[in-house]
Amino acid sequence: MNVIGYVRVSTSGQAKDGYSLAYQQDEIRSYCQEQGWNLQDIFTDEGISGARVDEDALEVDRIGFQSMLSALATRTYDAVVVLNTSRLWRSDIVKVLVHREFKKYGVDVRSIEQPTYSIHKKDPSDFLINGLMELLDQYQRLEIALKLGRGRNKKAQQGGYAGGRAAFGYKVRKGHKAIEVNDKQAQAVKRLFDIREQNPNWTLSEMAFQLNQEG
Repeated sequence: MNVIGYVRVSTSGQAKDGYSLAYQQDEIRSYCQEQGWNLQDIFTDEGISGARVDEDALEVDRIGFQSMLSALATRTYDAVVVLNTSRLWRSDIVKVLVHREFKKYGVDVRSIEQPTYSIHKKDPSDFLINGLMELLDQYQRLEIALKLGRGRNKKAQQGGYAGGRAAFGYKVRKGHKAIEVNDKQAQAVKRLFDIREQNPNWTLSEMAFQLNQEG
């Protein structure tokens, strides 16, 4: 049986579950060898959420995943091997999109930690067990997101830097855990507030036009 592997980690997922890329790859290689399957390649997505979707194109927004689909389109494979299905999807909409693509190319999913899983199987017991596991994965993802959000909000309320892109008017130096004023941008921020005070009825577009006029 010809198969390809797929591995993925997100920043929070790797820290929480310990599912490093190297660990997943080793498990897939060992499992395929035990099963006597011909593993052709392993595709990778690093630091990307399993719930990420391109809403305009209605497709899974991951480079490694899209490269895997390109491979499926050019050669005949029987299955995609993963450590568990949460590496492929972390939300219902992504699950639907993955199933759609895999059925298009006639490939199934082989999960090391869910050996009975199949996108084609209709057995009620397997449907219940796999469905519960997927619900637990989604619950875990939501729980992590909630905890991270609370931590960032608390840090921001205390005047700290909560991560991510700094707001206009500030900058973050690599390796530092605090934001600093960006002097050049801060002048534009101050001027914007002055314009607003002097012209309280101006729209945002009118204020932007004035700032552009001033360079």
